Amino acid sequence: MVDYHAANNQASSGGVQTYMEQENDWDRDLLLDPAWEKQQRKTFTAWCNSHLRKAGTQIENIEEDFRDGLKLMLLLEVISGERLPKPERGKMRVHKINNVNKALDFIASKGVKLVSIGAEEIVDGNAKMTLGMIWTIILRFAIQDISVEETSAKEGLLLWCQRKTAPYKNVNVQNFHISWKDGLAFNALIHRHRPDLIDYDSLRKDDPVTNLNNAFEVAEKHLDIPKMLDAEDIVGTLRPDEKAIMTYVSCFYHAFSGAQKAETAANRICKVLAVNQENEQMMEDYEKLASDLLEWIRRTIPWLENRTQEKTVNDMQAKQEDFRDYRCVHKPPKVQEKCQLEISFNTLQTKLRLSNRPAFMPSEGRMVSDINGAWHTLEGAEKGYEEWILSEIRRLERLEHLAEKFHQKAAIHESWTDGKEAMLTQKDYETSTLSEVKALLRKHEAFESDLAAHQDRVEQIAAIAQELNELDYYDSASVNARCQKICDQWDVLGALTQSRKESLERTEKQLESIDELYLEYAKRAAPFNNWMEGAMEDLQDMFIVHNIEEIQGLITAHEQFKSTLSEANKEREAIQSIQAEVQKIAQSNGIKLSGANPYTTITPESIDNKWEKAMAMVPLRDNALQDELNKQNSNDTLRATFATQANTVGAYIQAKMEEIGRISIEMNGTLEDQLTSLKDYQTNIMSYMPEINKLEGCHQLIQEALIFDNQYTSYTMEHLRVGWEQLLTTIARTINEVENQILTRDAKGISQEQLYEYRASFNHFDKDHSGALMAEEFKACLISLGYDVENDKQGDSEFNRIMGIVDPNGSGAVTFQAFIDFMSRETTDTDTADQVIASFKILAADKNYITADELRRELPPDQAEYCIARMAPYSGPDAVPGALDYMSFSTALYGESDL
Repeated sequence: MVDYHAANNQASSGGVQTYMEQENDWDRDLLLDPAWEKQQRKTFTAWCNSHLRKAGTQIENIEEDFRDGLKLMLLLEVISGERLPKPERGKMRVHKINNVNKALDFIASKGVKLVSIGAEEIVDGNAKMTLGMIWTIILRFAIQDISVEETSAKEGLLLWCQRKTAPYKNVNVQNFHISWKDGLAFNALIHRHRPDLIDYDSLRKDDPVTNLNNAFEVAEKHLDIPKMLDAEDIVGTLRPDEKAIMTYVSCFYHAFSGAQKAETAANRICKVLAVNQENEQMMEDYEKLASDLLEWIRRTIPWLENRTQEKTVNDMQAKQEDFRDYRCVHKPPKVQEKCQLEISFNTLQTKLRLSNRPAFMPSEGRMVSDINGAWHTLEGAEKGYEEWILSEIRRLERLEHLAEKFHQKAAIHESWTDGKEAMLTQKDYETSTLSEVKALLRKHEAFESDLAAHQDRVEQIAAIAQELNELDYYDSASVNARCQKICDQWDVLGALTQSRKESLERTEKQLESIDELYLEYAKRAAPFNNWMEGAMEDLQDMFIVHNIEEIQGLITAHEQFKSTLSEANKEREAIQSIQAEVQKIAQSNGIKLSGANPYTTITPESIDNKWEKAMAMVPLRDNALQDELNKQNSNDTLRATFATQANTVGAYIQAKMEEIGRISIEMNGTLEDQLTSLKDYQTNIMSYMPEINKLEGCHQLIQEALIFDNQYTSYTMEHLRVGWEQLLTTIARTINEVENQILTRDAKGISQEQLYEYRASFNHFDKDHSGALMAEEFKACLISLGYDVENDKQGDSEFNRIMGIVDPNGSGAVTFQAFIDFMSRETTDTDTADQVIASFKILAADKNYITADELRRELPPDQAEYCIARMAPYSGPDAVPGALDYMSFSTALYGESDL
C-alpha cells in the first residue's frame, strides 16, 4: 500500500479547510441510502484494514471496533507516520471518549474542520457519524494531496482519471458514480500502467460484473489494493456511492503515483539528454567542417607558396591558368563553407546559452579565430603567388628576348670572325712586292678599323650574357660557354692583329707603293658596311612593349632612322664612285688590276646587296610597329572597359555595405518580418552576381593580353573579390543574428514587445552605431533598466559580475546578442543540474546510484545507452556491482565538473 507520510506533512491547513468545507455535505440530518451505506461500510472497512494490517491488526465492524478509540488512534498513526498521545487503556466510557477526542484533536490539528462529529457519537457506535469521520480521514490523508495540473483533491483525481483513460474506447469518466458502473474505467486504469495484467480488448461493455471482478481481483493480487466493493453492489445500484468509488480510485492513484513520478522524471531527463545530444552532434559537425577546411587550407598554402621557376613563358602561363581555375572553381565553395562554419558556431553557442550549458570550446587550433587566421594566411599566399606569377612571366619574356638577341649578335659576330685567324697568321707579305706589302699594310689598317668597329658588338654580347646570368636564365651555361668562346677568340684576334701589324711595319720601309684610292675606299666602306649591318640588326631587333607610349617611342625612333637614309644613300654612292674612279684610272693608265681591293674584302656588290636588303626591311619594320600599335590600342580599350565595369561594381559594393549597416540598426516589424526582408535583400544582392562574373571575364581577357597596369581605375579584381565576399558574409551574419534572436525569443518565452524594448534600449546607448556597447555605455543601459550598478563598491562588484557574463573574453564590448541572452536569463527559468539529479534520484528509487537496467527500463533506448556510455562507476559506500554515478553525470551536463 501507499505511504502517505510525505504528502501529508506538506499539506497546508488553509487548503485542507477550504476543501473540507466543500465536502462537508454529509447528510447529517437524514439517514444514508441503505445501498450507499452498504458500499461505504465495505469500502471504508477495507481501506482502514489496508493500513491497520501494517500494525498487525484489523477491524470487522466499523462502528463497533472504533468505539474505544484505540484502533482509531492506531489508524491515524499508521497513515500519518506521527505519534499520537498515549491512549488510555481503561474500559470505562470516559476512557473511550478521551481516546476518541485525542484522535479527533489530531485530525483537527491537520487543518480539518469537523462539523457535528463528536466523541460521544463515535463511542455510542453511531454508524452515520463513524462513516462521516472515516470519510473525513480519507479525504485528508488519501485524496486531499492529489494534485494534477493546478487542480487538487476531487478535481485533481477526476482529471487524472480522465487523462489516463482518454485513449480507451467505451470509457468516458465524468464523475465518481455512473462512469464506473460498467467496470471498463477500472480496467483502463490498470492497463494504462500495467498492460501486462489486463487484456483490455477482450472486455465487453455489456458485461459489467465480469469487468468489475476482473479489475478488483487483478488489483488485489498484483497491486496490493484490497477488494473494497462487490461488483454486484455497484451494478445493482442505480447510482453507486461517490465516496466509496473515490476511496477505491484513490488507492489506484497512489499505487500508480510512483510510476507517474518516474514518467515525469524520465521526460525531464529525455528532454535534457535530447538537447545535449543535439548540441554534441552540432559540435561534431563543427569540428569536422573546421578540420576539413583547415586541412584544405594546409594543403593549399604550400602549393601557393611554391616558387619553382619554369623555363618558358608558356610553362608559367600554364601555372597562371591553374591559379585562375583555383580562384574560380575550387575556392568559392570553401568561402561558403567558412561562412557556414561561423553561422553554425554562433547558432551552437546561442543554443548552449539558452539551455544553460557551458560555451562550446572547439579543439585546439579550430576556433573561429584560428580559421580566420588560417584564411588570412591563405589569402596572403594567394596574393604573393599571383604577384610572383606575373613577375615571372615578365622575367621570362625579358629573358627570351635577351637570349634571342644574344644568339643573333653572337651569330653575326662569329660569321664575321670566321677565317680571321687564318688571315692574320698567313705570311703572304714575305714574298710580296713592295706595293703588295704596302697594300697588305693598308688592308691590315682597314682590318684594325673593322676590328675596332666590332669591339662594341663584343661588349654588347658580354653585357647581354651578364644580364642573362643575373636574371637566372635557365640555359645560362650554354650562353656563358658561347660568350667565353667569343671573348677568348676576340683576345686571340687582338693579339694576332697586333703581331701582323708589327710584321708589316717592319717591311713597310721596303714597301712604299700604295694605292690611296683603294685605301680610301676601304676606310669609307668599312664603317658604312658596319652601319648597314647595325641598321639591319636594328630592323630585325625584337621588341616588347606594354603601353601606347612605348610603341610610339619606337615608331618615332624608326621615323628618325628613315630620315637618315637619304644621307646614307649619298654615302653609298660616294663609296661606289671611289671604286668607279679606280676602274677609270686603271683603264686610262693601262693598269691591270689583280682583282679584289687589296685593302678590304668589302666589294661594291656586297654594299649594294646589303643596301637592298636593308631597304626591304624598312616596310616590314613599319608593318610590325603598326601591328604592335594596333595591339596596344586594343589593350587600352580593354583597360577602359574593365575600368568602367570595376568602378560600377566597386561603387555598388560600397553602397550595399553602407546600406546593410543601416538596415541592421533601423529594422522594424516582427523578427520574422525582419528575417524575410533580409533574405529578400540577400536574394536581391545575389542577383548582381552576373555583373561580377562579367567583370571576371573582362579581367581574364586583360590577363591573357598580359596587361599589368590600368590608369583608368584604382580598383583591382582582388579588391573587388574581397569586397564582394565581405558583403555576402555581412548579410549572412545579419540574417544569423535575427535567427538567433528568434531562437532566443522562442526558447525563453520573450515577447516581441520585450525584444523591441531591448533593441530600443541598446540602440539608444549605442551612440556610434557600432553594434556593440562599451563598458560605460552598457553600465548606463543597465541603470536605465533598474539595475543597481552605481559607482560604489557594491555597484562596481555587481557590474563586474554582469560583465563577466556578457563579455567572458574581456573584450570590453557587449554585443546585442549577448545583451539579449543576459536579459532573457534574468527573466526566464531553465533546467538546472539539481533538477536533473532529483529526476535521476526518483528513477533510482531514492538511491545514490542507478543501474543500467533501471535506465533501460525508464528511458528510451538511445538515451538510456547514451547515459550508460557516459556515466562513471559509482564508488560510494553503498555501491553494488554495475552501479552508475548519476550525480557527476548531471553536473557535467551543465559544465560544473568534467565528465
